[in-house]
Amino acid sequence: MSNSTVQLSPYSKEWVNKFEYEKEQIMKVVGTEISAVEHIGSTSIKGLTAKPIIDIMVGIDDLNRTEILIEPLSQINFEYVPKPELTDRRFFRKGLWGNGTCHLHVCEYQGTEWNEKLLFRDYLRIHPQAAEEYARLKKELAERFKFNRPAYTEHKEPFIREIIEKAKLKFS
Repeated sequence: MSNSTVQLSPYSKEWVNKFEYEKEQIMKVVGTEISAVEHIGSTSIKGLTAKPIIDIMVGIDDLNRTEILIEPLSQINFEYVPKPELTDRRFFRKGLWGNGTCHLHVCEYQGTEWNEKLLFRDYLRIHPQAAEEYARLKKELAERFKFNRPAYTEHKEPFIREIIEKAKLKFS
């Protein structure tokens, strides 16, 4: 697996439709095993430039039971990607390596990871200036780290943490 190129796209209304389609497929194969499905990441924020990869979060009561999702999700072309460094979520992907179409994050429903991803999304949805600032940062990082997606992702983290802390204060 090699580092893929960071390619941002202007916001597309189609991203919501793609999420709804994937959510329906996910619910058909694992709906009884999960608590909720959410559209997260930049494609979930109207008007935001993003890598055209739909980020989906699935809530499960016990993260240690993720293995029960692997086979059913593979039926709809989600591949489980073991990432031992991720202790608070599990990761699935859909599409060709380096050119994926969806990322699926399995988190403990109402756990820290679940709540923080929703806080970040919801804060940017209701604070257009913060979303614009994030868009500028992403553009700058995409140019700087065009051929190094892990570095692109890592350098967004301080901004994301800052927004999550602001959201915790605002929504608490």
